[in-house]
Amino acid sequence: MKIFLILIIGAIMFNQLHSEETALPFKIFDKDGEEVEFTDIVDAAEDNQVVLFGEYHNNPISHFLQFKLTKALFEKNDKKLILGAEMFESDDQLIINEYFQDQITDKYFSKEAKLWDNYATDYKPIIEFAKENQLSFVATNIPRRYAGFVARNGLDELALLSNEAQQYIAPLPVKFDATLPTYAALMEPMAMHGSPMSQKSDSTNSDSLKMKMPAAANPMMKKPNLSYIAQAQAVKDATMAHFINKNLKSNYIFIHLNGSYHSDKYEGINWYLKQENKNIEVLTISTVEQDSLEKLEESNLNIADFIIVVDKDMTKTH
Repeated sequence: MKIFLILIIGAIMFNQLHSEETALPFKIFDKDGEEVEFTDIVDAAEDNQVVLFGEYHNNPISHFLQFKLTKALFEKNDKKLILGAEMFESDDQLIINEYFQDQITDKYFSKEAKLWDNYATDYKPIIEFAKENQLSFVATNIPRRYAGFVARNGLDELALLSNEAQQYIAPLPVKFDATLPTYAALMEPMAMHGSPMSQKSDSTNSDSLKMKMPAAANPMMKKPNLSYIAQAQAVKDATMAHFINKNLKSNYIFIHLNGSYHSDKYEGINWYLKQENKNIEVLTISTVEQDSLEKLEESNLNIADFIIVVDKDMTKTH
């Protein structure tokens, strides 16, 4: 019931998009700060191989527009669509495939896949749409146990994992550019307290980066290596990019759902996609929150091709 309520609320908002008398909780801008329509995103997506839809994980506007974009491209692109998401780890691919082929029931899928707490409200509608329409759905993220391994030991130590384990990760060695602003910010001394990642932790749900700094009062506790923390973020981005590239098909559009931080500023997943395939055509979408929807704040300019600006007062899904 909660899922349908969210979709109904979203449909009302979407249908009233052009009404000047309606106080909508979001607006859409291009990277230069010009206000655009949702149809502009759809049109632009048709000209790209990959759409990285950056979301706030607990924001219903993000999820509603992801669902609307999926349906629109499914209808306009002759059903040539592939879906994938950060919210599903690569070692869950078999379970997804079995569920889509009706070899296991929803009960076993929900029990055995590592589903996020907000799966039922925020991701199940797209999973069910893909299943009903026989679309491929790719689990792109690195298993969190391996991201945690990198956060403790660094990227170089991934070579110690078994060949079987390495099947679920981007090919080794994973390139890491510590000068990219996304990763450099995580290596600053106060990164775990004041970085964009920590400020968005409720939205991005990046498990390997939610590690708390040890209390200064306990000098016996080992301080985390901030370079390793950044490398853990990078291996997530690299792995998601790898499985997107691996599953691309000619004339298909791959829609990928991920936290905005994984693709903002054309870094993260986008950067790794182009390391593997420099000619790949990628459209990026970001979600931000602002006090005012009148214009795109300067700090949010050029972070993506399209930016969905949501009122900070918008209700969260969890």
